[in-house]
Amino acid sequence: MNQKVPVREKIGYALGDGAANIAWRGVATFLFIFYTDVFGLNPATVGVLFLVARFSDGISDVLMGIIGDRTNTKWGKFRPWILWTAIPLGVILSMLFTAPDMSDSGKIVYAYTTYILFTLVYTANNIPYGALMAVMTGDDKERTSIGSYRMVGAFAGGMLVQGALLYLVAHFGNVDPTVKISKLDTDKFEVTVEAPRYVENANIYTKNNIALFTDEFAGEDYIPTKGVSFHMEADKPYKFIVEGDPTLTEKGISVIDQKKGYGYSMYLMSFFLSLFMIITFLSTKERVKPPKAQKTNLMQDFKDLINNKPWLVLLVIGLLFNIYNSIKQGITVIYFSHYLHNQLLAGSFMVGLTLASIFGAMATAPLSKKLGKKALFIYALIFSGVVNALLYFMGPEDIVGIFALGIISEFGAAIFPTLFFTMLGDAADYSEFKNGRRATGLIYSAGSFATKFGGGLAGAIIGFVLSAFSYDGKDTAAIQGSVPGIIMLMSWIPAIIAIIAAGFMSLYPLNQKKMDEVTIELNNRRSKEQIA
Repeated sequence: MNQKVPVREKIGYALGDGAANIAWRGVATFLFIFYTDVFGLNPATVGVLFLVARFSDGISDVLMGIIGDRTNTKWGKFRPWILWTAIPLGVILSMLFTAPDMSDSGKIVYAYTTYILFTLVYTANNIPYGALMAVMTGDDKERTSIGSYRMVGAFAGGMLVQGALLYLVAHFGNVDPTVKISKLDTDKFEVTVEAPRYVENANIYTKNNIALFTDEFAGEDYIPTKGVSFHMEADKPYKFIVEGDPTLTEKGISVIDQKKGYGYSMYLMSFFLSLFMIITFLSTKERVKPPKAQKTNLMQDFKDLINNKPWLVLLVIGLLFNIYNSIKQGITVIYFSHYLHNQLLAGSFMVGLTLASIFGAMATAPLSKKLGKKALFIYALIFSGVVNALLYFMGPEDIVGIFALGIISEFGAAIFPTLFFTMLGDAADYSEFKNGRRATGLIYSAGSFATKFGGGLAGAIIGFVLSAFSYDGKDTAAIQGSVPGIIMLMSWIPAIIAIIAAGFMSLYPLNQKKMDEVTIELNNRRSKEQIA
């Protein structure tokens, strides 16, 4: 009873993870810098927020797994939740990137409320979505194929938000200021900008990103940078010394309202998120059912879960590789903004990483057939981590080297989630094989818990490291002093996490021979049930 899944259905399923990654990668990549540089929160405060919200969310993950297993509708167990949460997830994502005018304490309350609400709605959407893959087919090899499609969709969604968002921020946040330029030397100018309205957090830079800005009122220790963040009063002139570009003109100066830019950009992204989720609901089908004799028994489900060694190992692995990936995603925009002084280049970098991720996801199925899932996972962890650590030796002028190392490392990193969610389906099959019971939603709660709590730990690590280096997103001098910490977070700190994960992966007990045995036995049981 090996059930083949049509390609159109695999594509429809993949769109769901494209949607989920508009939310997840959007949050993982941009929310930290939005909170610190636009909303004005302290990095340590943001780190604690990420940690607390994600840890508490682990409870809702388990509850959602239980609820999904016990949902019975004409549409199945898991598909309905994708439909019910499609629009709410888009709305709460938009609220995350909205920065209302509040006191410092009010901002913290707003951030906690909207972020925790986001994690809850994401849970109600993503656990059923992940579990759906395990019930679309009973063939573990076919699930690997679906997993590859899923990850291509996931990385395409990530590329959409990571590649386009900063350009959309620049478009929607354009202040359209009055600009005057006075030439002081061959490549040195005095630039005066004036905005028609108040801008709480403006960012000024040249469109070609080669000139250096010096605030006219900065002290002697000020180091010129390629962009300056500042508050703008309406109709008040602000002057800067700009040098390094002899062809500078008024049209070459951009001033961006980051608050407005982020808000409008994420509203647009949220629309596509909801649309893709609805398409996933309409295009997929549930085929694998729990054994007919299975009775609802929550305590037995938990007992089976705790005694499921493959699931326990995957829980730890999922946590570790999500810390690895989330640190890299969370620090990228900060790294490009404050180390390379070229924020828009981060968009191109992330597009390059996402293209590498798509190739990595597509290569996972054939590589796993040749090496086995366990061995491939270990090799990918070590390879990606070691390559990523080499970023420590890259200077701000080594753009080609930074892009090359990042892309090569990301090819290996793309294999992690592709294998992980496929192997959770294997763990669900193993539980049914061993115990005669199936709790797919509860099994997949490990995936959501690991993803979100791993991201929370990553956010805490980023926050604590940056705080240790006195990072302040609105203070240029403080930013420059925190550069060593930014480099560490971009390079060897996540690499250590990847190597630790490779060690834990060696404990995973299911090789391909065992999975073939499990699949054959379960197919025989299901065939007998159909005949009966």
